[in-house]
Amino acid sequence: MLIADKRSRRPRDKAHPVGYGREAYVWSMFAGFGLFTVGAVLSIVNGVDALVNPEAASNFLINYIVIGLAAVLEGTSFLQALKEARTEGDLAHVSVGEVINHTSVPTLRAVFVEDFGALIGLLIALLGNIAHQLTGSSIPDAVASIIIGVLLAVMAVFLIERNHQFLVGQTVPARIFNQALAELMSRPEVERVTYLHCSFVGPRRIYVIAAVDLVGNAPEASLAVRLRGLEADLEKQPTIADVVLTLSLPDAPQVEPRPVATSRRR
Repeated sequence: MLIADKRSRRPRDKAHPVGYGREAYVWSMFAGFGLFTVGAVLSIVNGVDALVNPEAASNFLINYIVIGLAAVLEGTSFLQALKEARTEGDLAHVSVGEVINHTSVPTLRAVFVEDFGALIGLLIALLGNIAHQLTGSSIPDAVASIIIGVLLAVMAVFLIERNHQFLVGQTVPARIFNQALAELMSRPEVERVTYLHCSFVGPRRIYVIAAVDLVGNAPEASLAVRLRGLEADLEKQPTIADVVLTLSLPDAPQVEPRPVATSRRR
């Protein structure tokens, strides 16, 4: 996650005109694969092996100490991720769940999902240890390991799929689309916008393509200069990585804002 965050912040260059933002999704996908292979597969294999070759535990105190320490560390990290998700949810007037599902920041999604899953997994491990200690059978412990593995697999598939969607070009939510439309319409030289496409190219960074009708009837050469100036002005916005503007057809209709679905924060 640290590599994803650092490499995605590099400024754009000639080889990468919209920047390196999508590197965040590449490295986050690696983390998802690691969670699946190292976490899910090994946990399930461990549980199956314990069922086939049961082995009684002798010192449960060590297990409880490890689970307790892990819960403190994972819980502290989860609270930080939850705080950031709630802040983003408040700004967008959506729930924490929708933030985690739709956020363009893969590190926030990965930390939140992995910590949340870890806390559930620790609870399952705790119950498995208690059942093992009370019954003297290692079967509950083995079953707990398999359940944790399945949980990790579900989390990993979710993270991989979300990063995959952003890598192939995830369109922006209606709220961000409307903000981009309002940003264009706020320019005094823009009379109307007849086409607008926005997609994510990195965490909180979008690529904008639009067809605009400029005020007046200036000659073609002057229009080209005005369009390039407008692009440069829009690219000063911290959330806009790159803008491509073209002229509207005379009879093209104005783009309308998209309806924004809101929900109460959960």
